Amino acid sequence: MARTKAALGSGARLSDFLSASLLARVVPPETVHAVLDEHGCNTRRVRGFPAVAGVYYCMALSLYPEAAYEEVFAVVAQGLAWSSGAAEPALVGKSSISGLRTRIGAAPLGDLVRRCCVPLAQARTHPDAFYAGLRLVAIDGSTFELPDEADNAAAFGYPGSRTSLVGHAGYPQARCVVLVECATHAILGANLGPYRTGEWELFVPLLSRLAPGMLCMADRGFNGFEHWRQARATGADLLWRCSDARQLPMQTLLEDGSYLSVISPTGVGRDQAVQQAITVRVIEYAMPGAEAAQPRYRLLTTLLDPNVAPAMELAALYHQRWQIEAVFDELKTHLRQSKRVLRSKTPELVRQEFYGWVLAHYAVRWLLHQGATGYRLSHAELSFKGHVELLRRTQPRSGAFPPRATQTQTPVVL
Repeated sequence: MARTKAALGSGARLSDFLSASLLARVVPPETVHAVLDEHGCNTRRVRGFPAVAGVYYCMALSLYPEAAYEEVFAVVAQGLAWSSGAAEPALVGKSSISGLRTRIGAAPLGDLVRRCCVPLAQARTHPDAFYAGLRLVAIDGSTFELPDEADNAAAFGYPGSRTSLVGHAGYPQARCVVLVECATHAILGANLGPYRTGEWELFVPLLSRLAPGMLCMADRGFNGFEHWRQARATGADLLWRCSDARQLPMQTLLEDGSYLSVISPTGVGRDQAVQQAITVRVIEYAMPGAEAAQPRYRLLTTLLDPNVAPAMELAALYHQRWQIEAVFDELKTHLRQSKRVLRSKTPELVRQEFYGWVLAHYAVRWLLHQGATGYRLSHAELSFKGHVELLRRTQPRSGAFPPRATQTQTPVVL
């Protein structure tokens, strides 16, 4: 039986969490200006389309994937009209929009993801976001299609195709990797690269987003000794699935059926391998009766004490990693309304659009989190799609993207 998404309590209005601009609350104008200044692409004077509005425009592109560039700008331009006291927002042509996007580039949007996309859950209000005091996060990758432009094809590449006469798929594709807070679905880090780039290579720049107090879950693609060593060096604990074929000799059998083993580097001498070996705990289990279940599942973890983290609990916990698949569905199906191909026709603007997409997703998840926290509901009880629609309806009249943080007008809460 299909489950009905719970509504907020009597008298609650989701629009209570939308002030002058939701995007500007999640990504404050002062932060945008600071980042633009650091990258030397800020606007030195207020004009029809200042750089800070261009940044919010890049986020809004993912909220209105069906709309023309100029129509998306009309949403952002409401704040410009507010700041100047004009009755109508300024009109900006497509060429001006493209020119400003090119001047801004992708790096400022990437920096904003790193600065603004922070964990949301608190143990007091959402204990399900934690296990044994550790915040549950997961890493995984996905791909998406790009406009079939020569520059995009050269930068990102095509997937192969056995049925195509040209030997590859019809559109170039990019590969991304994200780090996600499992309970809230908040994206805490994101990186983008060519289609054929390995997920670990894309994740390496995101290692700095891991921290002590986190329990990071990952699938079999993150499986090597060096992967484990680098991730563990961040101070985060790990719970990763590994291949059945991997040799993991039992050293100590534990009371819950799990056991201690060691993993060692390859390509070094025996003495060095022994010296650098890392102790891990191995958990093996089956899921009899589960549809499409595999004969055996095997996990590695840094949580070595079965009294602190029993094997059965970790086996059940690991399947929260699949929350990250729901995040990709939110990005592709609900936020972009199943639009298969991004808009941008150059590699730099593809990267810029991707980071704007991530920031827009975080803004929707931030909004949902406020409702879940204020009314003591699980995040899973609230509809992501409903919040996206709310944001789309409300954003055009939600007020201001002020060109300068020095504006003193107080935003009106809807």
